[in-house]
Amino acid sequence: MADIKAKREIERKYETGDGGLPDLSGVLTGVGPVAAVVDQGVAELDAVYYDTPDERLAAGGLTLRRRTGGADAGWHLKLPVATGVRDEIHAPLSDTVPPDLAALVHSRVREGELLPLVRLRTRRGTRHLVDADGTPLAEVVVDAVRAERLTGHDGAAQWTEIEVELADDGDPALLDAVDTRLREAGVRPSPAASKLARALTETAPPDHRPAAPARHKPPKTAGDHVLAYLRAQRDALVALDPAVRRDEYDSVHRMRVATRRLRSALRTYRRVLDRTATDPLRAELKRLGIELGRDRDQEVLTERLTAALDDLPYTLVTGPVRTRLRTWSQTAHGDARRRFLADLDSDRHLALLDALDALLADPPLRPAAAGKPAKVIAKSVRKDLAALSDLLQQALGLPPGHDRDLALHEARKRAKATRYAAEAAEPALGDPAAGLVRAAKSLQNLLGDHQDSVMARRTLRELAGQAHAAGESAFTYGVLHGREEQRAAELEARLSETSRALKKTVKKGAAL
Repeated sequence: MADIKAKREIERKYETGDGGLPDLSGVLTGVGPVAAVVDQGVAELDAVYYDTPDERLAAGGLTLRRRTGGADAGWHLKLPVATGVRDEIHAPLSDTVPPDLAALVHSRVREGELLPLVRLRTRRGTRHLVDADGTPLAEVVVDAVRAERLTGHDGAAQWTEIEVELADDGDPALLDAVDTRLREAGVRPSPAASKLARALTETAPPDHRPAAPARHKPPKTAGDHVLAYLRAQRDALVALDPAVRRDEYDSVHRMRVATRRLRSALRTYRRVLDRTATDPLRAELKRLGIELGRDRDQEVLTERLTAALDDLPYTLVTGPVRTRLRTWSQTAHGDARRRFLADLDSDRHLALLDALDALLADPPLRPAAAGKPAKVIAKSVRKDLAALSDLLQQALGLPPGHDRDLALHEARKRAKATRYAAEAAEPALGDPAAGLVRAAKSLQNLLGDHQDSVMARRTLRELAGQAHAAGESAFTYGVLHGREEQRAAELEARLSETSRALKKTVKKGAAL
């Protein structure tokens, strides 16, 4: 993605009937007033917006366009971040959709085809709001827009709107101040999320208005609650795809968590959904989680080992330990990233997304799905909690070593599953489920710290072997290994206390 550029866009949109712009000089912000409004002239923009025939990008709040005219001609993909905040990805002009941008919408387009749906021709007048030093604080544009359908229907529309976009590193308080001034002058926020959203609505055939975002009724039954949770995780899985491809911080971890939440809910709530339909999905989600986990696990290990090395007195650091650790980390990250990106582009991954959509569109509900959440969901979560308690006791009953480490890792996975099951139950069960989420997360963190120590010791042994083979001192790796052994022993002592408390909770049935 060397040829594309990204920018965070923070803006507000307004509609105005006469196209006039109120005087914005002197608007106060948190850091000072707008000293001047500088006219930047008028530009003619011509943009063609692409989407699937059923408008999948628009349904997710994304826009993809090819625009000529103005200072930023080219292809633009806008990804929603929050209300009024979008990431704009820019690629140079070309006749067809750039492959890098097509990849970023792959999880939504899938086997569909991107076609030109709408053409917007805009006469744009631009002003810069600047401070006393002439530094731009924001850009205000007045757009006279003409929209035209390109799909065989001669629908057309026109309107005038105002956009106020914050300058890079600008003070968000400025947008509030400008908003106040505009409202005082009778200008009102636009009800449309984007020009494209408005154009799709106003140029659509009378019998084919764009479908509004799905609005689901408030959950009442156990099935309603489980499906709402699954739907949210499915949406997260799809929405995080562009962020993962762009290597945004923590995006791989968040996608991995979404896959785990889906798996956990499908397993825990087998009384609600028929497992003959959900078990194949769980298997595919597990495969995806493994691919995503390679990079995340390596990232966590790198942070742990780097912090441990930083904590050592310099007298205990012998040989090029940092260089070897950095090389190992970079190689592992590159290999893992290539693997999971290839997976995201595979037919198998697209089939998984389609299968999740199909499950939610026509869920294989069992009779218990119609039951009361307090009964059906609580029973499933209590069963998970009891299984977690048993696994933890069994693990701690083993002698220290490889078998205990494996058993504690299994308990960790069950702790995560219990936590996610309780998350799904929280809207239905309230505070008791929220308390269980906190308790399961605390236990998960303890078990996770222990597993990280196991993996750190394994990696230290491998690095020590490589260092020895290269004629380097392995002393520092041994010191770090010893510290990790001590840390693991301390964690196992704390886990024994936690296990006893958990056993009492399960026995009393007081969790939910």
